[in-house]
Amino acid sequence: QVQLQESGPGLVKPSQTLSLTCTVSGGSITTNYYYWTWIRQPPGKGLEWIGYIAYSGSTYYSPSLKSRTSISRDTSKNQFTLQLSSVTPEDTAVYYCARKPPGGYDYWGQGTQVTVSS
Repeated sequence: QVQLQESGPGLVKPSQTLSLTCTVSGGSITTNYYYWTWIRQPPGKGLEWIGYIAYSGSTYYSPSLKSRTSISRDTSKNQFTLQLSSVTPEDTAVYYCARKPPGGYDYWGQGTQVTVSS
């Protein structure tokens, strides 16, 4: 079975860069045709798609966030990483990593709370 686990600091100061890592076990992040995705949920709001890094290494980001977003991977560690720069309190959310095969999401991490505050 595939497991995903988010890790990173729970508190980030405004203007700094939010960095989170998703560690994947039970499956390779290079396997066709999976998309390794970051999604967030601000308090009281719905899920917001951030972006993905595909099995091929290609990336795609939400238009509203792409200027601040970078997703990368370390295939030797079977990890992928989110970096969101210039954060504000509006970036406070629970952040999830998830796997998406064609057709929909099948595995999710448990989520990690990130608060942006000084």
